[in-house]
Amino acid sequence: MSRASESSKVVYAALAGNLAIAVIKFAAAVITGSSAMLSEGVHSLVDTINELLLLYGLKRAAKPPDMSHPFGHGRELYFWSFIVSLLVLALGAGVALYEGIDHILAPHPMERPLVNYAVLGLSFVAEMASWSVALKEFRAAKGDQGYFAAFRASKDPSTFTVLFEDSAAVAGLAIATAGVAAAQAFQLPELDGVASVGIAIVLGVSSMLLARETKQLLIGEAAHPHVRASILRIVADDPDVRCANGVFTVQVGPRHVVASLSAEFEDRLNTTQVEQCVNRLEAAIGNAHPEVTALFIKPETLESWRRSRTTAADRGSGGRAQLLA
Repeated sequence: MSRASESSKVVYAALAGNLAIAVIKFAAAVITGSSAMLSEGVHSLVDTINELLLLYGLKRAAKPPDMSHPFGHGRELYFWSFIVSLLVLALGAGVALYEGIDHILAPHPMERPLVNYAVLGLSFVAEMASWSVALKEFRAAKGDQGYFAAFRASKDPSTFTVLFEDSAAVAGLAIATAGVAAAQAFQLPELDGVASVGIAIVLGVSSMLLARETKQLLIGEAAHPHVRASILRIVADDPDVRCANGVFTVQVGPRHVVASLSAEFEDRLNTTQVEQCVNRLEAAIGNAHPEVTALFIKPETLESWRRSRTTAADRGSGGRAQLLA
């Protein structure tokens, strides 16, 4: 199964679970009057909307390149993932915070709390099922990296977004359970509202982490360092290349990279031989890294490469100095 299909599988699993859970939580909130349960219902509803947006983003990102988008539509997924992170903050955290503060200021006794416990238990089972699917896919993608390092390095936001959502959902359920139990045990309905505020904090932190990472992908992030190192190694190993000067990469989609390579060819080569070498390099890099969908090779000496890098750095410094002035 392709990586794109695996990503869709994760999102569909989360969508099915969150939709069912949202309906159950809202019903329980109406029956019991629990603020934490209402916040959890909003949380699951927002997650359901988020999954729909991610599926839409995956579909749009799969469109082939055209004249208007010669490098494809991969960043559609990054855009919709960024929108998802904002929705978690604006709707999920915002509504939970409002509901929690309102319940603290105007508390009312909880009715039929056993309904809450039953719903929370069912929700926990469903969320753990969705979370396990997302975690399995994330583990397969991360390799030997640590979890947070893999999150920062990941180029596929659909997988880590669902994993973050499900992790926040499990944490929210734990907080809601503690709030409902404390409110019942101590006869303090305000604690139910405090739990709702706690859920808002969890959602807010998750939203900010997701927004930060998806923003980096949206504005243009380099490919994994091992991809850049591998490209330079492949080029340097070619007998007709004197020096692999450097390479720039941009991640334009979860499985799409654009690379610009600078290389110095042997002086003995004529134009036809240079062209043959370029074709050979394109084939070798394409075989090693199918995600490199566009490769531009500029023949130049190492000295020219260094001069152009120095000039670019000076221009950047001058631009910043002018802005600061």
